[in-house]
Amino acid sequence: MPKERFPFARERTYGAPSSVLRRSSIGGVVLAVLLAVAGLVAYFTRTQNPSPARATPAPASSSASPAPAATAHGGEAVAAPPRTTDPIEFAKAATKVLWTYDTRVFSQAEHLAGLKRWMTGEKKDADWNSVTDQVPSPVLWARMHDNGQHASARVGEGHFPQAFKTALAQDPGAITEAYVYAVTATGKQSIVWKGSGAGAESRSTTLAVQCRPHHNCALVGVLPNVAP
Repeated sequence: MPKERFPFARERTYGAPSSVLRRSSIGGVVLAVLLAVAGLVAYFTRTQNPSPARATPAPASSSASPAPAATAHGGEAVAAPPRTTDPIEFAKAATKVLWTYDTRVFSQAEHLAGLKRWMTGEKKDADWNSVTDQVPSPVLWARMHDNGQHASARVGEGHFPQAFKTALAQDPGAITEAYVYAVTATGKQSIVWKGSGAGAESRSTTLAVQCRPHHNCALVGVLPNVAP
Protein backbone atom coordinates (compact mmCIF):
# COMPACT_ATOMS: atom_id res chain seq x y z
CA MET A 1 0.00 0.00 0.00
CA PRO A 2 1.41 3.46 -0.85
CA LYS A 3 2.45 5.43 2.18
CA GLU A 4 -0.16 8.15 2.13
CA ARG A 5 -0.63 10.64 4.92
CA PHE A 6 -3.96 8.99 5.65
CA PRO A 7 -4.86 5.67 4.04
CA PHE A 8 -8.51 6.44 3.41
CA ALA A 9 -10.58 9.43 2.40
CA ARG A 10 -11.84 11.32 5.44
CA GLU A 11 -13.92 14.09 3.98
CA ARG A 12 -15.39 16.48 6.53
CA THR A 13 -18.85 15.38 5.34
CA TYR A 14 -19.47 11.72 4.48
CA GLY A 15 -23.14 12.18 3.51
CA ALA A 16 -24.72 12.60 0.10
CA PRO A 17 -24.69 16.00 -1.67
CA SER A 18 -28.33 16.54 -0.71
CA SER A 19 -27.35 16.12 2.92
CA VAL A 20 -24.67 18.79 2.53
CA LEU A 21 -27.22 21.20 1.16
CA ARG A 22 -29.63 20.39 3.97
CA ARG A 23 -26.93 20.87 6.56
CA SER A 24 -26.07 24.29 5.15
CA SER A 25 -29.17 25.50 7.01
CA ILE A 26 -28.59 22.98 9.86
CA GLY A 27 -32.19 21.99 9.74
CA GLY A 28 -35.29 23.69 11.07
CA VAL A 29 -35.35 24.79 14.63
CA VAL A 30 -31.59 24.66 15.28
CA LEU A 31 -31.01 27.26 12.61
CA ALA A 32 -33.96 29.30 13.84
CA VAL A 33 -32.65 29.29 17.38
CA LEU A 34 -29.12 30.29 16.41
CA LEU A 35 -30.34 32.95 14.05
CA ALA A 36 -32.65 34.25 16.74
CA VAL A 37 -29.57 34.72 18.83
CA ALA A 38 -28.51 36.10 15.59
CA GLY A 39 -25.21 37.04 14.10
CA LEU A 40 -24.30 33.53 12.92
CA VAL A 41 -26.34 33.94 9.74
CA ALA A 42 -23.17 34.59 7.76
CA TYR A 43 -21.79 31.20 8.71
CA PHE A 44 -24.95 29.28 7.82
CA THR A 45 -25.92 30.98 4.58
CA ARG A 46 -22.59 31.71 2.89
CA THR A 47 -21.55 29.54 -0.07
CA GLN A 48 -20.08 26.28 1.12
CA ASN A 49 -16.44 25.63 0.24
CA PRO A 50 -16.03 21.84 0.24
CA SER A 51 -12.79 20.46 1.65
CA PRO A 52 -10.48 18.96 -0.96
CA ALA A 53 -11.03 15.24 -1.34
CA ARG A 54 -8.31 12.94 -0.08
CA ALA A 55 -6.95 10.14 -2.26
CA THR A 56 -8.64 6.78 -1.77
CA PRO A 57 -6.83 3.50 -2.49
CA ALA A 58 -8.40 0.46 -4.12
CA PRO A 59 -10.99 -1.34 -1.97
CA ALA A 60 -9.71 -4.03 0.35
CA SER A 61 -10.57 -7.61 -0.51
CA SER A 62 -12.45 -8.33 2.71
CA SER A 63 -15.32 -6.47 4.33
CA ALA A 64 -15.79 -8.58 7.45
CA SER A 65 -17.38 -6.83 10.43
CA PRO A 66 -15.10 -6.34 13.43
CA ALA A 67 -15.74 -8.46 16.49
CA PRO A 68 -16.54 -6.77 19.82
CA ALA A 69 -13.69 -6.51 22.31
CA ALA A 70 -12.79 -4.56 25.42
CA THR A 71 -11.37 -1.04 25.00
CA ALA A 72 -10.41 1.92 27.13
CA HIS A 73 -14.11 2.81 27.30
CA GLY A 74 -14.98 -0.39 29.11
CA GLY A 75 -16.15 -2.20 25.99
CA GLU A 76 -18.11 0.78 24.64
CA ALA A 77 -17.54 2.10 21.13
CA VAL A 78 -17.86 5.70 22.32
CA ALA A 79 -17.19 7.21 25.74
CA ALA A 80 -20.24 8.21 27.78
CA PRO A 81 -21.19 11.91 27.73
CA PRO A 82 -20.06 13.96 30.72
CA ARG A 83 -22.53 15.24 33.27
CA THR A 84 -21.99 18.97 32.97
CA THR A 85 -24.00 22.15 32.53
CA ASP A 86 -21.05 23.96 30.94
CA PRO A 87 -21.54 24.16 27.13
CA ILE A 88 -17.84 24.67 26.43
CA GLU A 89 -16.76 21.72 28.57
CA PHE A 90 -19.40 19.54 26.94
CA ALA A 91 -18.53 20.67 23.40
CA LYS A 92 -14.85 19.85 23.93
CA ALA A 93 -15.76 16.35 25.15
CA ALA A 94 -18.18 15.87 22.23
CA THR A 95 -15.55 16.99 19.75
CA LYS A 96 -13.12 14.42 21.14
CA VAL A 97 -15.56 11.54 20.62
CA LEU A 98 -16.45 12.79 17.13
CA TRP A 99 -12.77 12.61 16.20
CA THR A 100 -12.14 9.25 17.92
CA TYR A 101 -12.96 5.82 16.50
CA ASP A 102 -11.66 2.26 16.37
CA THR A 103 -12.66 0.32 13.28
CA ARG A 104 -10.59 -2.68 14.47
CA VAL A 105 -13.01 -3.37 17.30
CA PHE A 106 -16.41 -1.86 16.59
CA SER A 107 -18.79 -1.77 13.66
CA GLN A 108 -20.06 1.47 12.18
CA ALA A 109 -23.49 0.75 13.68
CA GLU A 110 -21.99 0.32 17.15
CA HIS A 111 -20.09 3.57 16.79
CA LEU A 112 -23.23 5.44 15.76
CA ALA A 113 -25.15 3.93 18.67
CA GLY A 114 -22.51 5.31 21.00
CA LEU A 115 -22.74 8.79 19.49
CA LYS A 116 -26.54 8.68 19.78
CA ARG A 117 -26.22 8.80 23.56
CA TRP A 118 -24.72 12.29 23.28
CA MET A 119 -27.74 13.73 21.45
CA THR A 120 -30.42 15.89 22.97
CA GLY A 121 -33.70 14.09 23.62
CA GLU A 122 -35.62 17.08 22.26
CA LYS A 123 -36.33 15.82 18.77
CA LYS A 124 -37.44 19.20 17.45
CA ASP A 125 -33.93 20.53 18.12
CA ALA A 126 -31.72 17.53 17.32
CA ASP A 127 -29.93 17.39 13.95
CA TRP A 128 -28.78 13.76 13.99
CA ASN A 129 -27.94 13.76 10.28
CA SER A 130 -25.29 16.42 10.82
CA VAL A 131 -23.62 14.05 13.28
CA THR A 132 -23.89 10.90 11.14
CA ASP A 133 -22.38 12.84 8.25
CA GLN A 134 -19.15 12.96 10.29
CA VAL A 135 -18.92 9.14 10.29
CA PRO A 136 -17.66 7.04 7.33
CA SER A 137 -20.22 4.98 5.44
CA PRO A 138 -20.52 1.25 6.24
CA VAL A 139 -18.51 0.37 3.12
CA LEU A 140 -15.69 2.77 3.90
CA TRP A 141 -15.76 1.72 7.57
CA ALA A 142 -15.26 -1.92 6.49
CA ARG A 143 -12.25 -0.95 4.38
CA MET A 144 -10.80 1.00 7.30
CA HIS A 145 -11.36 -2.07 9.50
CA ASP A 146 -9.43 -4.23 7.06
CA ASN A 147 -6.58 -1.76 7.35
CA GLY A 148 -6.71 -1.67 11.16
CA GLN A 149 -7.43 2.06 11.18
CA HIS A 150 -8.18 3.83 14.46
CA ALA A 151 -8.02 7.41 15.67
CA SER A 152 -7.57 9.31 18.90
CA ALA A 153 -7.97 13.00 19.60
CA ARG A 154 -6.89 15.75 21.93
CA VAL A 155 -9.02 18.89 22.25
CA GLY A 156 -7.20 21.75 23.87
CA GLU A 157 -9.46 24.75 23.42
CA GLY A 158 -13.12 25.67 23.18
CA HIS A 159 -14.89 29.01 22.97
CA PHE A 160 -18.09 30.76 21.94
CA PRO A 161 -17.68 32.20 18.42
CA GLN A 162 -17.40 35.97 18.38
CA ALA A 163 -20.58 36.36 16.31
CA PHE A 164 -22.47 34.27 18.84
CA LYS A 165 -21.20 36.36 21.76
CA THR A 166 -22.11 39.55 19.93
CA ALA A 167 -25.61 38.29 19.22
CA LEU A 168 -26.10 37.25 22.85
CA ALA A 169 -25.01 40.68 24.02
CA GLN A 170 -27.53 42.30 21.67
CA ASP A 171 -30.43 40.04 22.69
CA PRO A 172 -29.63 38.10 25.90
CA GLY A 173 -33.17 36.74 26.20
CA ALA A 174 -33.12 34.95 22.83
CA ILE A 175 -31.11 32.04 24.20
CA THR A 176 -33.91 31.11 26.62
CA GLU A 177 -36.10 29.68 23.84
CA ALA A 178 -34.10 26.47 23.51
CA TYR A 179 -30.79 27.16 25.30
CA VAL A 180 -28.76 26.16 22.25
CA TYR A 181 -25.18 27.44 22.24
CA ALA A 182 -22.63 27.52 19.44
CA VAL A 183 -19.16 26.38 20.57
CA THR A 184 -16.01 26.11 18.49
CA ALA A 185 -13.41 23.54 19.59
CA THR A 186 -9.86 23.09 18.34
CA GLY A 187 -7.44 20.19 18.76
CA LYS A 188 -5.54 17.46 16.98
CA GLN A 189 -6.61 14.09 15.57
CA SER A 190 -4.08 11.25 15.31
CA ILE A 191 -4.69 8.24 13.05
CA VAL A 192 -2.89 4.88 13.02
CA TRP A 193 -3.18 1.99 10.56
CA LYS A 194 -1.46 -1.28 9.72
CA GLY A 195 2.17 -1.35 8.74
CA SER A 196 3.24 1.29 11.27
CA GLY A 197 1.34 3.92 9.34
CA ALA A 198 0.40 7.06 11.26
CA GLY A 199 -0.59 10.64 10.72
CA ALA A 200 -1.96 13.64 12.60
CA GLU A 201 -3.60 16.93 11.78
CA SER A 202 -4.95 19.96 13.60
CA ARG A 203 -8.71 20.37 13.33
CA SER A 204 -11.50 22.69 14.40
CA THR A 205 -15.27 22.31 14.46
CA THR A 206 -18.30 24.25 15.66
CA LEU A 207 -21.02 22.37 17.50
CA ALA A 208 -24.54 23.29 18.58
CA VAL A 209 -25.00 22.29 22.22
CA GLN A 210 -28.14 22.42 24.33
CA CYS A 211 -27.70 23.25 28.03
CA ARG A 212 -31.00 23.95 29.72
CA PRO A 213 -30.84 25.26 33.31
CA HIS A 214 -30.45 22.46 35.88
CA HIS A 215 -30.00 19.86 33.12
CA ASN A 216 -26.87 18.24 31.73
CA CYS A 217 -25.78 19.47 28.32
CA ALA A 218 -26.49 17.45 25.17
CA LEU A 219 -25.40 17.59 21.54
CA VAL A 220 -27.72 19.23 19.02
CA GLY A 221 -25.62 18.97 15.88
CA VAL A 222 -22.48 19.86 13.94
CA LEU A 223 -22.47 23.17 12.10
CA PRO A 224 -21.48 23.08 8.42
CA ASN A 225 -18.79 25.73 8.86
CA VAL A 226 -16.27 26.52 11.58
CA ALA A 227 -17.20 29.81 13.24
CA PRO A 228 -14.14 31.65 14.63
